[in-house]
Amino acid sequence: MLRAKGPLLTIDVGERTATETSIDDHLESCVGGRAVATALAHDRIPFEADPFGPENRLYLSTGPLQQSQMSFTGRMNMTGLSPLTDGLVSTNAGGYLSRNFVDTGISVLEVAGESDELLAVHVTDGVDESHSSGGETASRPRVEFEAVPELEGATVRETSDYVEEHHGLGPEHCVVVGPAGENQVRFASVMTYDHRAFGRGGLGAVLGSKNVKCVTFEGESTPSVEIPNPPEMDVHSEAAQSEDLMRRQGTTGNTEMINEAFSLPTRYFAEYEFEHADAIGGDAVEEKKYKKGACSACAYACKLPTRDEESGLETEGPEFETVYAFGSMQGVGDIVDVMKSNDLCDTLGMDTISAGVTVAAYLASEDEFGNVELAHDVTERIAYREGIGDLLAEGVERCHDELGVDSYAVKGLELAAHDGRVLNGQGLSYAVANRGGDHMYESRVMSAEYGGRIDPEGTLGKAEALVEGENEAAFRDTGIVCAFGSGYVTDERLEALFDADHEDLLEIGARTVELERHFNNQRGFDREDDRLPYELPDLEAAISEYYEARGWNDDGTVPSSALDSVATADD
Repeated sequence: MLRAKGPLLTIDVGERTATETSIDDHLESCVGGRAVATALAHDRIPFEADPFGPENRLYLSTGPLQQSQMSFTGRMNMTGLSPLTDGLVSTNAGGYLSRNFVDTGISVLEVAGESDELLAVHVTDGVDESHSSGGETASRPRVEFEAVPELEGATVRETSDYVEEHHGLGPEHCVVVGPAGENQVRFASVMTYDHRAFGRGGLGAVLGSKNVKCVTFEGESTPSVEIPNPPEMDVHSEAAQSEDLMRRQGTTGNTEMINEAFSLPTRYFAEYEFEHADAIGGDAVEEKKYKKGACSACAYACKLPTRDEESGLETEGPEFETVYAFGSMQGVGDIVDVMKSNDLCDTLGMDTISAGVTVAAYLASEDEFGNVELAHDVTERIAYREGIGDLLAEGVERCHDELGVDSYAVKGLELAAHDGRVLNGQGLSYAVANRGGDHMYESRVMSAEYGGRIDPEGTLGKAEALVEGENEAAFRDTGIVCAFGSGYVTDERLEALFDADHEDLLEIGARTVELERHFNNQRGFDREDDRLPYELPDLEAAISEYYEARGWNDDGTVPSSALDSVATADD
């Protein structure tokens, strides 16, 4: 089976040490990406760890396809203990980082410890004389720790500018936290390429808690990985010739359809339809798009560089989830206002879904829906924990009582746009997902409900499809393959690429989900945490069906026999 290559590089920012460890055994069973990062996190993060403590560890990982030039592979995975959900979380981002990362020769970066001063960490490949053999020197990762007190409070772009000025590296070489990460906002993101986010779960706050402002990657030591690419698998050509609406409008292309036929949650979930959806939807976004945007090596080019000529605002996006979170949820019906909110989150380093939903909760508490000036002010205050922003920086689950509103979050993670009250299978997915209210944890059932292939009403009988969708998503995050490439990198093509049966790939995904669940079980998570902020028909019975399909106990815990099988697979 195709697998990533390269060692684990552990950086202890407190001790200022860098240690290289072979993880060939892990890669043998886990391939790369999310699966290997989850296995390492499960083994190396103490179950009782404080998400903001030095014992928490952050994993940045690549898959074998990032060592190719195939479309839909310009992505990376990040895994750690979330300060928002208090469980293990994985998130991934696109952009141009992945090839620069693998060029350093590593497959996984582990960040541990806690620095006593603000740091920039630089990872490069280089000649290491101490590991010479037979007169030849070896190329090994090298790490430089740079104190950067002048970057305290710097925005994402200011940090990127500093790196370019002082090290000659553009934002495609960097992961960065903004003020939100430094101030440990629980939904702070880690940013790359200025506008691409490792968004959900607050891992930017974890990096910020370690006093790391940015990490850069540069090298020429790409491991040699032979990836099959017969003519009938010309994914790149098909992506380049595609006429998909997404290529023009990104994920906003279906905004109006979802609003009219299903639900676009509006005014903090009080309503199901937004009267100004057309003013913030796909056509409105496309009108502001001024050039093509892509991720590394991808011909699909579905990103959204946008510009408002009147105000001079130039940014990337918004995508559909941001249109929901800062548009309909807040009663804001102007695309430029949503662009501004999106740009604020990118600049300050925050997940747009969690930030937007949390601001919407505040607007609900103040009866100020549609007050975009207030929304922008509060968004900025959150990043700096100023005034009301200090409370809101904790997220909806932790602040809703004081605001006097309901908590629309699952396991602490604010709900995404796809409304489980209408798409009941998606509601079930939110309830049981290890990372809570995230639409990307499993999207196959959601897509089938939108497309009419599965009746959106009801929760019973959907567990088997949900399990398969979760397993597939986990493996695609392991490969790593962009979720938007599923129509091109099909199941059959995945089998050919990885030289493995589809069931074997799904089994890797299943083990990843199981390790996540077990880690969370050890932190006290069980069936009581698999809940929703609204009622759905037969939900408890459907959750039991899901546990049965997974082979888990009816209290939502992983049985020891299942863990034994995982350990055997990893041996």
